Amino acid sequence: MTASDVLVEGNGATDAAGSAAPFVAPTSADEVRAYVRNNSIQFLFAQFVDMHGKPNAKLVPAAHLDDLLTDGAGFAGFAAGEIGQQPNDPDMLAIPDVRSFTPLPWRPGVARFACDVTVEGQEWLYCPRTILRKQLERAAALGFEFKLGAELEYFLVRRNDDGTIELADPLDTLAQPCYDMRALTRNLDFVSSVATNITSLGWDNYATDHEDANGQFEQNFRFSDALTTCDRAVFFRYMVEAMAQERGLIATFMPKPFAHLTGSGCHLHMSLWRDGENVFDADPKDDPHGMGLSKDAYHFIGGLKKHAKAYIALTAPTVTSYKRLVIGARSGSAWAPVYISYGWNNRTQMLRIPDAGRIEDRTVDGSCNPYLAATAILAAGLDGIENELDAGEPTSALNLHELTEEDRAKLGVETLPANLLDATRGLEADDVLRKALGHTGREDYVDYYVRVKRREWADVHEQVTQYEIDRYLQLF
Repeated sequence: MTASDVLVEGNGATDAAGSAAPFVAPTSADEVRAYVRNNSIQFLFAQFVDMHGKPNAKLVPAAHLDDLLTDGAGFAGFAAGEIGQQPNDPDMLAIPDVRSFTPLPWRPGVARFACDVTVEGQEWLYCPRTILRKQLERAAALGFEFKLGAELEYFLVRRNDDGTIELADPLDTLAQPCYDMRALTRNLDFVSSVATNITSLGWDNYATDHEDANGQFEQNFRFSDALTTCDRAVFFRYMVEAMAQERGLIATFMPKPFAHLTGSGCHLHMSLWRDGENVFDADPKDDPHGMGLSKDAYHFIGGLKKHAKAYIALTAPTVTSYKRLVIGARSGSAWAPVYISYGWNNRTQMLRIPDAGRIEDRTVDGSCNPYLAATAILAAGLDGIENELDAGEPTSALNLHELTEEDRAKLGVETLPANLLDATRGLEADDVLRKALGHTGREDYVDYYVRVKRREWADVHEQVTQYEIDRYLQLF
C-alpha cells in the first residue's frame, strides 16, 4: 500500500495483514481535501499557541475547508492570551500549515491544523511557531536541519472538593515506583489508549513508562524535524489532557505538582542533519571522549553551556519549574539538572549523551512552549558551531550532586539559575537569544517575554502561603 493510499483512506485503511495502517501526514492541500472527503471529517480545529503554549482554536465546519486554507481563521488576539496584541489591534488570522493536519483519534470526524498567525497579511512576530520557523530557516541557510525528539512526562490526578489534588491511582504508593508493572497495569486502559492513538497518527509509540514519581507516566514517540516534533508535542499534551478529562481525571504536565515527588520533564533529544546525514554522529574511535560525537556536536554543546543560564528561562518557564530543578532526592532519584555540565549516559548531567550522534537537554519541562524552547536551544547551539566554542571536559562518571562546591569549581561546573527571576535576568542580557527570538516590529520579543514572566514571578511572590503562616506567625 502506498502512502497516498493511506492518506486517502485514513485510519480506516488496512495493510496486507488486515491491521489498521497509521495515518500519513499530507503534504498538500489536495491531500487534505482527499482525507477530509474520504474519512467523513466534519469539523476542523484551526489551532495556534500563545507564549505559554496554551492551545487556542476555532472549530470550523469541514464544508469551509477551502475558506480556511485560503483565508485562515480570525481571532481577537487580545482575548487569546499572551501573543502581543492590544485591544485596539486588528484581528489575527490563524493560517493552517497543511503538513500539520492531524485527525483526533479519540474523536472521529474531527481534525486539527497547527497554524501560524498573521495580521493584515503580515507574519505576526509574536507567534511562537513563526519564531521557530525563522530560526529553522537560519539553520537551513547554514546547511542544517534540526531534528528533535520530546519526552513528555505527566501525572494523572483528580481534584478534590476543597481544590486540592490527589493521585488518580490510590494504590500507587511505592517509595520507588519507577517502572512498576502493577501500576502500569492498573492504568493500562488509559495509557494503552494513548499509545494506540499515537501509533495510529503515524508517530510510532515505542514505549510507555511508569516514571519515577507515583502517578507519573511517560509515553514516547519517534523524533522528527523540529517543527513537526513541536507541533506533535502541543497536540500530545492536548490529547492526553482531553482523554483524561473524559474519564473524570486531570492529566497535568505541570513540572512540580507535588512537593514530595519527582517533577515532570520534557527532555529534548537533538541532532543536526545535512543531506540526510547526522552531523553530530562520529565513530567513537575518532572522538577523544569516546562518545561518538563530531567536532560540530561538541561546539554545539559549547553553545548550550554558554547560553544555558539564559535559555533556561524558556525551557523551564514557570515559577514551579525551579522547584523541580533542586538538589536532593525525591521519590528515589535526583536526576533533574542543577549544574551546567555534560556527560555520557549520566542522568545527573544537564546535557546527557545517551547515544552516539545525539544530545539530550534535561533542563526542559512539560510547561515549556516547545516552539520557544526549541528556538532558544537551536540558537545557542548554532552560536557554538559558528564560533567554535569549547565544550570543556565531560563529567561522565560523576554525580555532581554529591561533589562539594569547591570540587565543582575546580571542574569549571557552574550552577543553573535557582528561580525564574534570575533566569529572566540571564535571558535579558543574552544578545544571541535576543536576536534569535527576533524583533516584533514593536519591541524585541525577549523584552516582551521577560516582562510577562517577571509579572508572573511577582504574582506568585506576593502570595502568602500556608508554609509562611506556619513558619512565621508566632516565631518572633
